[in-house]
Amino acid sequence: MVSDVVIRNIRAREILDSRGNPSVEVDIFTKTHSARAAVPSGASTGIHEALELRDKGKRYHGQGVQKAVTNVNTKIKKLLVGHDCRRQADIDAEMRDLDETKNKTHLGANAILGVSLAAAALSAKVQEKPLYGTLGGKNVLPIPCMNVINGGVHAQTRLQFQEFMVCPKGKSFADSVRMGSEVYHILKDSIKKKYGVSAIHVGDEGGFAPDLAAVEDALRLLMGAVTKAGYAKNIRFAIDAASSEFYNKKTGKYFVDGKWSSKEKLTDFYDSIMKTYPIFSIEDPFEQDDFAPYPNLTTIAKRRGVQIVGDDLLVTNPDRIRLAQSKKLCSALLLKVNQIGTLTEAMQAARLSTDNGWHVMISHRSGETEDHFIADLVVGLGTGQIKAGAPCRGERTAKYNQLLRIEEELGSKARYSSW
Repeated sequence: MVSDVVIRNIRAREILDSRGNPSVEVDIFTKTHSARAAVPSGASTGIHEALELRDKGKRYHGQGVQKAVTNVNTKIKKLLVGHDCRRQADIDAEMRDLDETKNKTHLGANAILGVSLAAAALSAKVQEKPLYGTLGGKNVLPIPCMNVINGGVHAQTRLQFQEFMVCPKGKSFADSVRMGSEVYHILKDSIKKKYGVSAIHVGDEGGFAPDLAAVEDALRLLMGAVTKAGYAKNIRFAIDAASSEFYNKKTGKYFVDGKWSSKEKLTDFYDSIMKTYPIFSIEDPFEQDDFAPYPNLTTIAKRRGVQIVGDDLLVTNPDRIRLAQSKKLCSALLLKVNQIGTLTEAMQAARLSTDNGWHVMISHRSGETEDHFIADLVVGLGTGQIKAGAPCRGERTAKYNQLLRIEEELGSKARYSSW
């Protein structure tokens, strides 16, 4: 029946994310079906991201999202009730038109995205298809990139680089998760013995935050854990430098390992660690608008089989991706749906990237929810890489557990990615 696909109601509410900050959750209904989506939030955010609408004021220390919730329950609801929930591109375009701003500052990217993701989930339900089947249907299980050591804004330590990830490649996704979990627990024991029990408390994304003085201290810890686990040939590393956080715009220098370095010296440093450790991915190696050093490092990294990933550099924005492609700034996109604010634009960003020969890593945010939408998204788009945090904390394992279910459901239809 046609009425089964028509949006009858939309209802948003304020919920808490994994950091205890408010976020937007949206329920959407047809006559016979309903779906729900929740919006993540970042800690280390790019200046070019779409606007996350916050209330300011005293509630939740200014972090409330009642304005965004109200926008969903009034303006967006009025706009979309009566629409066919399967017409994702039309739904997203109408919300963008209603907002009338480039960065979604009127309605809020968090308001728009909650509806966009909920509509996609509802569309899959009314079609009686798995969500990953309606998001591209590529059926590719990804390499899990697990953040196990934190620095930067994710930790109050001397370590400037923000994330150190282990990326296992097993015989199956379940096998990869098992290897990552085993390494995580070995790493925990190693850190506890060397740095004390306080060093194994976990950060927002489940990684440990020992007070390390240098980048290579973290890499050596990873090598030790991987080697002890017996997976030296099965696991490579990924780094999120998040260098915008330790860049001095006045001097053009970067503060790494206790000293200021020029972009040329930092390039040499990246080259050195790529030679020494099994790294396959480096994210945001330079500041988001410091374009000059990117092309040289991307060329060097390509020769070593390493991808240079744009996060703050690209903010999942098709315009920034085109700019980066024209200047040959990087070789991969970190896709975060809340950076751009609609599913349609996020998928366009992925297509622009893969059509240009880039890799795409689908990513969570520091402030996450139990929503596992990105697990279906990475399988549907077939990008082959997911960054979802450590194999602990429920909002992180929710993504890995959904991927395990998808793998089981696909059976022999599942395909697998590699580094």
